[in-house]
Amino acid sequence: IVLMDYGYKKSIVRQLLARDCEVIVVRATASLEEVLSYKPQGIVLSNGPGDPSAATFTIPTIQGLQTRLPLLGICMGHQLLSIALGGKTYRLKFGHRGANHPIQDKISNTIYMTSQNHGYAVDIKSLPMDVEVTHTNLYDHTVAGIRSPKYNALSVQFHPENSPGPRDARYLFQHYVDSIKV
Repeated sequence: IVLMDYGYKKSIVRQLLARDCEVIVVRATASLEEVLSYKPQGIVLSNGPGDPSAATFTIPTIQGLQTRLPLLGICMGHQLLSIALGGKTYRLKFGHRGANHPIQDKISNTIYMTSQNHGYAVDIKSLPMDVEVTHTNLYDHTVAGIRSPKYNALSVQFHPENSPGPRDARYLFQHYVDSIKV
């Protein structure tokens, strides 16, 4: 797995290692050619601070990767994947901070408590028709997760690696690793 570093947390690497993945971390500015030179089986777009529109330099790389490999986006990685797929983001009036955010998984109709730390959200109205909203924040009904079956890409706005915070959403790492093995 290549982990694109937008400010990643080591707990993401620990979760991937716990699932027998080899992880190579590359800088946020890595080119498509550099990322592909590692011959990865999947890409993880990490969390990170700030406004995703300030990181548009990485969008062409993400777009090149989404046509080739399974993608998992976490927090800022979720926002960047959404932009790469054609969506837009906006600044929240009040950011989502803390380890007590209820998220509804719309596929399994399950509610999870999640850890969040971000000030931007994905505009649901801007997402293309072929992008499915998979998770919703129950506090304000913002987009908390998406998937693109067309590109074998999924992302979540929260921190499934649970450090710090609830462990409810760890299953996403296994789901992602299983999608690579297909």
